Amino acid sequence: MKDTSKQYDDVINECRSLFIKKMTDYGSAWRILRLPSLTDQIFIKAQRIRQLQENTVRKVNEGEKSEFIGIINYAIMALIQLELGIADQPDLTTDEAAVLYDKHVSITKELMENKNHDYGEAWRDMRVSSLTDLILQKLLRVKQIEDNKGKTLVSEGIDANYQDMINYAIFALIHYSELES
Repeated sequence: MKDTSKQYDDVINECRSLFIKKMTDYGSAWRILRLPSLTDQIFIKAQRIRQLQENTVRKVNEGEKSEFIGIINYAIMALIQLELGIADQPDLTTDEAAVLYDKHVSITKELMENKNHDYGEAWRDMRVSSLTDLILQKLLRVKQIEDNKGKTLVSEGIDANYQDMINYAIFALIHYSELES
């Protein structure tokens, strides 16, 4: 688990760095996005990953790793939107957004550590393609919950699904980093 924690932090550091750079370039324009729009952005990225995994020919020279990073960052934005609500105008400085980013990463990492304890790091034996499918399944669940106006009878809420997507995407990126080393 010690390796997982460090590997998790390494992935998050890369994602956070990109998030901060994009905040510097674009500000917090993403704050106007409604949750279904963020969900759709994540869905597009997950669908692209699945297509890349299934197709032998690629016409755009971007791989799965950048899409998994996008899933992580969009899901963190969604968690921030759940917390703050949707803004009419960009309303966060880079520093304020970074604090919120770190807060939601911390909560999500704690969830991962608790689940890893209970499941014995079963994800390490999973294929990246299975992690992709699980992200897509979570996205379809979120879309259904959104269509139900956020109401669930017995299921976890939207936030837990976004957190799971983040953790699955991080696991996929850890798998890739282990293949490269």
